[in-house]
Amino acid sequence: MSDGAKLRDQGFAIITGPFNDADLDNAIEAYQRAVGTGQPHEVRAGSTSTRVTGLLDRAPELAAIFTHPPLLAAAAALIGGPFKLSAFHSRSVHPGAPAQAMHQDVAPRSDGWPLLGFIFMVDAFTIENGATRFLPASAGLTELTFGEAEANLEHACGPAGALLLFDGSIWHGHGANRTSAWRRSVQGALIPRAATAAIDHRHAVRPEVWAALPRQARTLMKA
Repeated sequence: MSDGAKLRDQGFAIITGPFNDADLDNAIEAYQRAVGTGQPHEVRAGSTSTRVTGLLDRAPELAAIFTHPPLLAAAAALIGGPFKLSAFHSRSVHPGAPAQAMHQDVAPRSDGWPLLGFIFMVDAFTIENGATRFLPASAGLTELTFGEAEANLEHACGPAGALLLFDGSIWHGHGANRTSAWRRSVQGALIPRAATAAIDHRHAVRPEVWAALPRQARTLMKA
């Protein structure tokens, strides 16, 4: 089954990411710099993971993630019209964190739907470190029973540098991180241009950073 067919029929797919081997090392260094210098208001520590916003202001090279041509092609197919960037942040699952409750990022026909979610794997995603779990072809469900979810979940495992794409209405959640290491990623979403974005990206970066970004990135970041 092709990546496009799997995304359409199952609700998620793992594709090759935007960085080659040498560029991937540089991208991870940029990620570390951006996350490590996050301001207190940009850091949100939850019960199982920590998120940091403001990445593009400190690591603009990460814009290659959401301008990756296969990602844009998938967004065009799912959304079916003009789209833009909504969320874009780091997310690190805590060592020893329990599995996250299954959820949808957006309910069908609500503001922000259809939504294409994407997760850039800074670290390899494995069953042991809490790879995202999906209930395939579940976008049309309004609720889940515990038994139904547990019996049919699939783990989205892949190497560092891979890119996970998913329909934001598919039921999903990260697995338990049974290791002693953080499981790192960059997450984001593309939504219809008329919908409400999670962040005003245009004003979240300094003017000189904005001017240096590729034209395609600036177009997607505009509200």
